[in-house]
Amino acid sequence: MSALPLFNFPVSPCQRLESRFFAGLEVWIKRDDLLHQQVSGNKFRKLKYPLQALAGRSPCLVTMGGPWSNHLHATAHAAALLGWRAIGLVRGAPEVQSATLDDCRQLGMHIVCVTREEYRQLRQPDDRWRQHLPAPYFAGADYVWLPEGGSSAAALHGVAELVDEAIDQIRFIPDSIVLACGTGATLAGVLAGLRGRSQAVGIAVLKNADYLYADISRLLQQASYPAHTNYQLLTDYHQGGYGKAPPALRQFCSEFSQETGIAIEPVYTGKVFYALMQMAQSGEWRGGRRVLVLHTGGLQGARGFA
Repeated sequence: MSALPLFNFPVSPCQRLESRFFAGLEVWIKRDDLLHQQVSGNKFRKLKYPLQALAGRSPCLVTMGGPWSNHLHATAHAAALLGWRAIGLVRGAPEVQSATLDDCRQLGMHIVCVTREEYRQLRQPDDRWRQHLPAPYFAGADYVWLPEGGSSAAALHGVAELVDEAIDQIRFIPDSIVLACGTGATLAGVLAGLRGRSQAVGIAVLKNADYLYADISRLLQQASYPAHTNYQLLTDYHQGGYGKAPPALRQFCSEFSQETGIAIEPVYTGKVFYALMQMAQSGEWRGGRRVLVLHTGGLQGARGFA
């Protein structure tokens, strides 16, 4: 039994995917988009153990993200459901607006806008986030920092659980588990859950993502997992960079959703399935390969492309 009721939910389903886009492949999808109505996908799993460690406290969560951040959105919902306070440090000018930030404010998250340079500095492990706390409004609060994307070492433990869940559901070990890769924490968590079995394949959603190799290694070490290397990081399927969604990708997401009845967005899971289609059509992956794709949720961010 979880220490916090927020995380007492059934496991997400796995389903076989029948689609014309992936001829020759046996494709399954782990529906983490269905874990929770608001706190969905990999954000739900990343938040699970960092937040459970705070049970019995009344913290003020502090974190960071862009105007359409799934992590900000999930953290705001989690804080509201738990009765905690939350502060979001957002990359952008004070007048920046988005449906995501509107939701966060309505849920009680205090939004503080920072410059792009200040935002980059927040990634340094030296508590620079404290410079942006909105004193005196939260004076004396029990501040707890959650890094960008929720990608802490503790987050890996929640992600790792999905691997055995999925294997129990489909009753075999897939040849590959394929997922979107932003900060590297979800991929690192999947590696921890695989424990050397099979292979993880990360589709980088950002340009110039080779730095993720070091981040994945660091996260595994910090979370006390072995230095697993049974993965591929594919860095040529970003479609122009983070948040970029060219017309062909958007059209694919629309056609995929119409055919399968499964909603995807073009920032994360849409890029994964688009890359999988390209690899299937090019013959890069042999016929008969059994693939499990992780649907990491984040559908709220698709509103930015409306």
